[in-house]
Amino acid sequence: MTQNTFEEFFRRVQEAAGVASQLELASLLGVNRSAVTQAKRRGVVPRSWADRIGRAFGLDAEWLESGRGDPRGGCRSEDFAEVPKVRARLCAGGGSFETGAEIEDYYAFRREWLARKGSAVHMVLMDIFGNSMEPEIKEGDTALIDQSQKDVLAGGIYAVGLEDTVMVKRLEKRPGALVLVSDNRDYAPVVLQGEEISQARIIGKVVWIGREYR
Repeated sequence: MTQNTFEEFFRRVQEAAGVASQLELASLLGVNRSAVTQAKRRGVVPRSWADRIGRAFGLDAEWLESGRGDPRGGCRSEDFAEVPKVRARLCAGGGSFETGAEIEDYYAFRREWLARKGSAVHMVLMDIFGNSMEPEIKEGDTALIDQSQKDVLAGGIYAVGLEDTVMVKRLEKRPGALVLVSDNRDYAPVVLQGEEISQARIIGKVVWIGREYR
């Protein structure tokens, strides 16, 4: 977002989403207060902020950015795709035995937004529990996983199955090894070598994280 001042953006967020303060905005976005202060000083804010607030409150990101158009975007049902949320949970820790694929619910996302992330028809939502991926991913977050993206990109975050467990980790390829890395340094990396590598099932790449504030 380069054409509009922070003040204009914040005013629209206040009016449409009922956000009362910059501290509340920071909490909603999951960023430090200093990030909001810096955005105000520069007079611009990241496009991802408009996207995140738009999804949370059903607002049009373009309107949040520029003030043009309809706050609700004149949304039509055909503009959205439903992504299933499954019962299985991703463990940000040692592993989860809750691997059920039963669908609990469906959540609507803009088709255009999903297309930028990957293959909408291969996406699934799963809840996170455990703290091994903090501060990037917190317990209670919901991960959007593209099951078509199984090729390992260094540093990417993936849902991985090992035997009867599923977990979320950063993946790194090393000569003769696949390493599952936690952002929380209290957790040691899991190094798979030789035949162990073939036992790892790459479920898909995490392409988005949603967070509910209580």
